[in-house]
Amino acid sequence: MLAGLTAAETAVPLKALILTLLLAVFMLPLLRTLGLRAFSMASETYVSGTHSAAFVTCPNDTVARDLARGIVEKKLAACVNIVPAIKSVYEWQGKIEEDSEVLLMIKTRSSKVPALAEYVRSNHPYEVAEVISLPIEQGNPPYLRWIGDTVPE
Repeated sequence: MLAGLTAAETAVPLKALILTLLLAVFMLPLLRTLGLRAFSMASETYVSGTHSAAFVTCPNDTVARDLARGIVEKKLAACVNIVPAIKSVYEWQGKIEEDSEVLLMIKTRSSKVPALAEYVRSNHPYEVAEVISLPIEQGNPPYLRWIGDTVPE
């Protein structure tokens, strides 16, 4: 008996205490995981512009695959997405042209863009190959870390 309380009066607080303890035991792993994830996200820093997304158009799937494979093999990028069947409308030598092309979306370190552009120029069939890069301002920290780990400085 607690401090002059009857058995019936102590049953409710005791049940509440047991329920609270059980909830704490079962919730601890979940709360720990959430806390670690929050700490991880808060402690990861990314310097804006460290990585870039580059875009290259290709005349067909074969050229796109060959360029993509070479880019990744030479560690000029962590990943190259091949986007099929785009339509390009552009002016070339005074005429409006319309072509079916394939787009490469390349994720790399910003410091690798000049070497990437040189590789594309040397291995691309176009007279003037498109290589456009945009700095990545922010993104999923683990993914950005993977790019950095995959592509050496």
